[in-house]
Amino acid sequence: MSDIKTSVSYSFTMRLYIKNKPGMLAKVLNTIADKEGDPGAVDVVKVEGDYKVRDLTVSARDENHASEIANEIKKIEGIKVRNVSDRVFLMHLGGKIKIENKMPVDTRDALSMAYTPGVGRVCQAIAKDKEKAHTLTIKQNSVAVVSDGSAVLGLGNIGPEAAMPVMEGKAMLFKEFGDVDAYPICLDTQDVDEIVKAVEWMSPGFGGINLEDISAPRCFEIENRLKEKLDIPVFHDDQHGTAVVVMAATINSLKLVKKKLEDLRIVVVGAGAAGVAIIKILNDAGAQNILCCDSTGIISENREGLNDSKQWLAENTNPDNEDGSLQEACTDSDLLIGVSGADVIPVEAVEKMAKDPIVFALANPDPEIRPEKIESIARIIATGRSDYPNQINNVLAFPGIFRGALDARASDINEEMKLAAAKAIAEQIDEEDLGEEYIVPSVFNKQVANRVAKAVKKAAKDSGVARK
Repeated sequence: MSDIKTSVSYSFTMRLYIKNKPGMLAKVLNTIADKEGDPGAVDVVKVEGDYKVRDLTVSARDENHASEIANEIKKIEGIKVRNVSDRVFLMHLGGKIKIENKMPVDTRDALSMAYTPGVGRVCQAIAKDKEKAHTLTIKQNSVAVVSDGSAVLGLGNIGPEAAMPVMEGKAMLFKEFGDVDAYPICLDTQDVDEIVKAVEWMSPGFGGINLEDISAPRCFEIENRLKEKLDIPVFHDDQHGTAVVVMAATINSLKLVKKKLEDLRIVVVGAGAAGVAIIKILNDAGAQNILCCDSTGIISENREGLNDSKQWLAENTNPDNEDGSLQEACTDSDLLIGVSGADVIPVEAVEKMAKDPIVFALANPDPEIRPEKIESIARIIATGRSDYPNQINNVLAFPGIFRGALDARASDINEEMKLAAAKAIAEQIDEEDLGEEYIVPSVFNKQVANRVAKAVKKAAKDSGVARK
């Protein structure tokens, strides 16, 4: 029996022609059970001759498991499998977002005001005062979601076309949770200068820039240069969104295990964009002992040939300048944060941790270690997936952060705003309601974005970057 749970992410719907006699559906369901699938909705479509036509939805562990289940059902006498549809692919047919007008253009007057000749007067007003673009165009509520496809989820460098579904999904979440109009823009270049120039050229049409799935260390330079050039917020969500939610989860986890941040031994697995940002926010919040591990082990000042970001890590983590493997780093550690790739954390590393270990395994779609493998060892487990408790999902952060930044007409999203966002997320859960499987609020709790937006807007004003 597999220790990996089935997931709606690998669900499929079969169109079955089932011989219309007693016990046939039971044979199908028993076959699914024997193959450890999870049956869902069973809908009668029609009766056609001697067959009852049904649509049956099943959740599997992965694509191979789904194929195994479908193939076994095809072997049942009296069952015809006419079609197998992957539900995730069905959702993506034709894309997931669209643009809609805010008012109808159904009269000559409406056409004359929305477009020429009336629109010309609005253009002239903005030409005289560019600031009016914030109130007279969609700029005031628009964010560009920009990627080059070089570090998509945990899938790596898959290119701009393959990055589009993620950027569309990001735009959906901006709208659903923050009422922000976001646009997926995937650039067919991975040259830093070209990306900076492209974003700079398109920036007049946007109120903010969300950088997404751009590999380290280029992402650091791209974000820093754009922050210097543009007068609108630039935010690399893979770094800062993840860091904000990790900080919120850490705040609430420590309430449960009754430990203090400054007393923790923290291990971060992954020296990319998210790893660096998590370490920065933890340092700013008062952490004293953080080790960062990459594929070769603990990053220390003893190691030669480090790039700029890893050199920063060597100088700003590992206070005792330790060397060694991931397992050695985890010895007596309190908090283990994975922002790397699938299955890179062995069970033995978690077994070496201190009492009441906290493990955040955040790689998507497959975590650094499956929760099922350590549920008897770790006190608190979080992942980046929606099908496990404690999802560390950036959707808890970025919609509210940008909502607050846009409402404040902020010129930047600074450290004060990020920390305010983390505290707002953590405070969404009353202390008496906290539990090992409830350290962050639900991603569907729309009060979170409102709370975060208010905290971010206030922090923007307090820190002097608000212009409204």
